[in-house]
Amino acid sequence: MKISDLGEKELIKRLLKRSQKFQSPPLFLNTFLDDKSFKSRSDDAALIDLGENYLVATSDMLMQSSHFPPQMTAHQIGKKVVTVNVSDVAAMGADTIGMIISMGLPSSMTLDYFDQLVEGILEACRDYGMVLIGGDTNESSELTLCGTCIGMVAKENVLMKEGIKPGDVVAVTGELGLAAAGFELLIHELEGSDENTFDEDFEENSEEEFNSNDNNSLDVFKNTAIKNALEPHARLEEGVLLGKTGYLTSATDITDGLLSEVGELMDANPGIGMKLHQSRIPMDPELFKLADALGKDPLELALSYGEDFELLLTVKKERFQELKKVVNEAFKGKVILHEIGMADSSGRISMIDKDKKTKILTARGYQHLTDSS
Repeated sequence: MKISDLGEKELIKRLLKRSQKFQSPPLFLNTFLDDKSFKSRSDDAALIDLGENYLVATSDMLMQSSHFPPQMTAHQIGKKVVTVNVSDVAAMGADTIGMIISMGLPSSMTLDYFDQLVEGILEACRDYGMVLIGGDTNESSELTLCGTCIGMVAKENVLMKEGIKPGDVVAVTGELGLAAAGFELLIHELEGSDENTFDEDFEENSEEEFNSNDNNSLDVFKNTAIKNALEPHARLEEGVLLGKTGYLTSATDITDGLLSEVGELMDANPGIGMKLHQSRIPMDPELFKLADALGKDPLELALSYGEDFELLLTVKKERFQELKKVVNEAFKGKVILHEIGMADSSGRISMIDKDKKTKILTARGYQHLTDSS
């Protein structure tokens, strides 16, 4: 059997199972580790007990061949390696302290490219309110970046995957599928497909709905989708605020696709299921037209593609409307919580479609270390 027969998520479970055997009970003899530290090993980031607070640590590795489209600039690559790590910290309700980045660099890389890469890293660190505090460099056959983000959260504010109760509201912090559409546009561009034909298909699907006074509607939406793909933004401020409310029962970030992340929450809460409503999945209306022009299913882009970097959360039912109001006021209407379903005790993912029929879904999304990746 090869590791590609399992895939990334099963490999992580295998690692954790073996780790449990070797580290428990000695794990609890360490002054800086407690029960939540132990549980956090399968969460978005590790928790280190500092008394009233947790130090939060996460690490992500990005490689040229797997993570960076050819159209992505060095500056954008630098920003992304920071963003993917910050997103995991945000999902724990924590704020940032600093970044450590180790770089595997091809010897053929130009100095200008390196400078732009570093500029992107430093700019993203500044945007997320932290500094670059260390790292390493080495030679590699392809550009490889491994980032570690350190954060801090008060113990009473920490968010984890565990804690869901039947009846909790399932929600996301923003629209889904736009980054997926951006990546499909980039693939479309690389394949050298006829741009005029694509534009005609898009405009034909949009003929009745486009504002006739806006001749740039197509270009604006395409640029927005591509920007979401190339320049993602982590919901750091939102995560910190959500943790402070005390209304959430779980949280994670959406990097591998909504269904995949729903599956992660269910794994952390045995017996819990999720009933989602197709009509409530937040998607930009233009996404449907763009997906049609690309020959893609818009719902698949929203459910299975990933790279949205929105937060997926469950909330105490009686607190959800109050939480929506808190978020709306804090971000002046620029961030909206979308209720997409409810947790139940079914142990499975179900989707109520537009015809009110219930379908049983599997947790699927992008995975590394699989034959299809």
